[in-house]
Amino acid sequence: MTIVQTLTDLVTGHRRVTLSEGQRMLVLHKGRFHAILGAGENRIPCRKCAVEMHALNQLRFKSPYTEALQKARPDLAEAHLQEFRAAEGEVLVVLRDGTPHEVLLPEARAVFWKDAGPWEVERHELGETLKLPLSLAKRLVRLGLATSFSTVEVAEGHTGLLTVDGNFLDQLAPGTHAFWRLGRHVAVKQVDLRLRSHEVTGQEILTKDRVTIRVNLSADFQVVDPVKAVGAVKDFEAALHRALQLAFRRTLGALTLDRLLAEKVNVDTVAADKVRTEMGEIGLKVGEIALKDVILPGEMREILTSVVAAEKQAEANVIRRREETNATRSLLNTAKVMADNPVMLRLKELEALESIAGKVERLTVHNGTEGLMSDLVRLRE
Repeated sequence: MTIVQTLTDLVTGHRRVTLSEGQRMLVLHKGRFHAILGAGENRIPCRKCAVEMHALNQLRFKSPYTEALQKARPDLAEAHLQEFRAAEGEVLVVLRDGTPHEVLLPEARAVFWKDAGPWEVERHELGETLKLPLSLAKRLVRLGLATSFSTVEVAEGHTGLLTVDGNFLDQLAPGTHAFWRLGRHVAVKQVDLRLRSHEVTGQEILTKDRVTIRVNLSADFQVVDPVKAVGAVKDFEAALHRALQLAFRRTLGALTLDRLLAEKVNVDTVAADKVRTEMGEIGLKVGEIALKDVILPGEMREILTSVVAAEKQAEANVIRRREETNATRSLLNTAKVMADNPVMLRLKELEALESIAGKVERLTVHNGTEGLMSDLVRLRE
């Protein structure tokens, strides 16, 4: 600055400031907005003018005069500043040089220095579900802007039931889903759609003849209507458990122990049909239901074991007597044949003699060889 300029400034009351490329200065003269000064040497109209220094690396224009400047000097604000304002039903993604820089939620606004740009904006309409595209969510995560949304992972073989402020809105497929954080309660309940097995163990039942037994049950089931299954009952698996208990308790309790043990398969079918019908009304498909075990009290097991042992012993005795009778009948028939046919009797005697001869070392024939041959000749005649 020359001496003449200095003297002129002293006479007129002006002062000069020098700003770098990364600085801007808001000047107020006599309480009014005068200018926004850029890089280089600048002249301020008075020494007591109010000034406000800004750095461009603070990309937002943050000043208590923001709204007043836009209203009083829109031309000045438009020349240096760029404002973005999100409507009630949209979210804005502010881009700096094509890269997401900031997320503006509904009814939020931000003012940026134009010289820190270039600035652009992406507008995303909000639906009832508050979902945002997964590709956008991944971009925001990479740039450290993930605080404006939350993510939920739905596992394979499951479905996600989305509720917003307690109202069911959508059914989500397996994968990652992202939702804007707007002060509303977003919840996702995952429901397993795979075929599963449910066990009921140690269920006590009193039969018609007042015998207390314990049974173990098993049922295969699958959720086919998750919305109905979650909305109709508090816990659909607990509902299945109770249905199995009640159905088999009613069915088995109407039978005597002997009939239950004798008709176990038919009992399974009757009780299973009741359970399948009831569970179908709440969105569950029930497959095979099995009455796996019937457990008797200790004293009853001993009694039944004795009964079974007695029955088997009686059956064995009957079979033994039948075989003895058949053997006796066979001997009687053989005796009748031999009585009518002496030759047959002699042949039997010879067979017996041959059998005995094979078991002893020495055989003595008292009648002699001659007598034996005479007998053979007599047999031929």
